[in-house]
Amino acid sequence: MRFKGKLTKWHADKAFGFIAPNDVLSQVFIHQSAFANKARIPQISDIITFSITKDKAGRYCACDATFLGEKFKKKQPKKINQCSIYFSLIFLAVIMITFTLGYLPQKLMSIYIGLSFLTFLSYAVDKSKAQRGAWRTQESTLHILALIGGWPGAALAQQILRHKSSKKTFIRVFWSTVIINLALLLWLYSSSGVQYLQLLT
Repeated sequence: MRFKGKLTKWHADKAFGFIAPNDVLSQVFIHQSAFANKARIPQISDIITFSITKDKAGRYCACDATFLGEKFKKKQPKKINQCSIYFSLIFLAVIMITFTLGYLPQKLMSIYIGLSFLTFLSYAVDKSKAQRGAWRTQESTLHILALIGGWPGAALAQQILRHKSSKKTFIRVFWSTVIINLALLLWLYSSSGVQYLQLLT
């Protein structure tokens, strides 16, 4: 439901203010981040159209705010990358099948499955921290986990948890770690790497 009201207070130094809605007695808190138009500086007496949500403390505040004359564009939900999910699941399935057929050492299979679970859990914890405003897990830590074999769990977490899936620089580095990891896996089965593969048996 959309509401309309007048901006009655605005603290430019703290980037928040209050709206007096036309059909509600109490004023509504609004932060600068709630405006769709981030370039325009709010001014007292501006007419604002907005929706109501709750902040992290459970208090009501304005969101999806637009100034008079601006059109409200509803945000489209981000689409899940099915290819990323299928690729990860197929890889894990291949790992288990090749182990069953005797082509893959048990330790190597355990590394991929164990690290995938640990990496998925790390993404889940990091998202929870982000929502609570707590100290975040370093991106380098997530990349290292992916590089050493946890990338299937990372790929699944990015799509299922919708975390770290839209930051282009992060995604580019992530897929670089996937390529490097797969290249190392193939190298282990080459004539020069088979001696290292035998250490895992």
